[in-house]
Amino acid sequence: MSLKRVGIAAIMIIILIGLGTALGLMLYVSRGLAPLPASSELKRVAYPPGTGISELASQLEEKGLIRDARLFRWYLKLRGEGGKFQAGEYELSPGLSKEAIVSLFNRGETVKSAGIRLTVPEGFTLKQTAEKLQQLGVDAQAFEAAAQQFQGSGDSVASGIPADPHMKVRLEGYLFPETYEWKKDASAQEMIATMVGELDKRLQELPEGWRQAMAERGLSFHQMLTLASLVEREVAVEEERALVSGVIHNRLKQNKQLEIDATIQYLFDKPKERLFEKDLRIESPYNTYLNKGLPPGPIASPSLASIHAAIYPAETNYLFYVTKKDGSRTHLFAETFEQHKKNIAESNK
Repeated sequence: MSLKRVGIAAIMIIILIGLGTALGLMLYVSRGLAPLPASSELKRVAYPPGTGISELASQLEEKGLIRDARLFRWYLKLRGEGGKFQAGEYELSPGLSKEAIVSLFNRGETVKSAGIRLTVPEGFTLKQTAEKLQQLGVDAQAFEAAAQQFQGSGDSVASGIPADPHMKVRLEGYLFPETYEWKKDASAQEMIATMVGELDKRLQELPEGWRQAMAERGLSFHQMLTLASLVEREVAVEEERALVSGVIHNRLKQNKQLEIDATIQYLFDKPKERLFEKDLRIESPYNTYLNKGLPPGPIASPSLASIHAAIYPAETNYLFYVTKKDGSRTHLFAETFEQHKKNIAESNK
């Protein structure tokens, strides 16, 4: 064999070895960066501020989320990734691709710290809210005490709460019904400030000029919120809010007792299934059977819809309403007491 042929053969062998090596390296890298078998088990990964990519990659390998930490680091360097990773606690499941893992850390989809999540339904009293917080590990008595001492600041509507000693609960009605989330160690004062702040924020959704409309009806904000709480506790059907509000406004104009059962129920720690005649004679500034005008303050947290109805009542001549006993939770309305008595008879059928 000539030297020329020997040289060509040697070159071919070298090329084949190189190709084989390159192919083997490609297979190694491909396998090393391939996702691990999928699993529904979540793995917690800590990535605190100041943690290097090497430490993160090692942790991902240790948790069984990637196959090879060194290859993952090379991949990140080659792609220019890692610089935008956001610190925090993450939960990942085996089986994620390298692209999915990178995207998750870039977006900062961290696990939220365990905290307090509270939903305050419309029409809840402050005491009911405190009881619900008690179930979440918050001291209910401390919450109620903080509410009594809370002072709104600046332009907050809570800063205008009158200093009326007849009010049963000073901040009643000012904790807007909504779903809230706080850190586990949040204080009662912080929770209250958040809920009062939500009321301030949601009032901005009312029609422009609502304060003027309220003033034209001779109502302060506190009185309007009190009226809205009565609507909230009396109405179950959306389209009747403005009608019931209209009845209350009409009776106030005529200086009649409002005679609203919900104000009597507010006097009890737990609502009664049925009110008796003796209940209607309880001496209290909240008793709208004995006293004319609005009670000293709200009896519950009204929704924005009830607040709107309190400011913009339906313009009718109705002075009475009675709940239908057909399960619809709607009302029969009347302009005169005679018609009202007929409605009561109709309702009782």
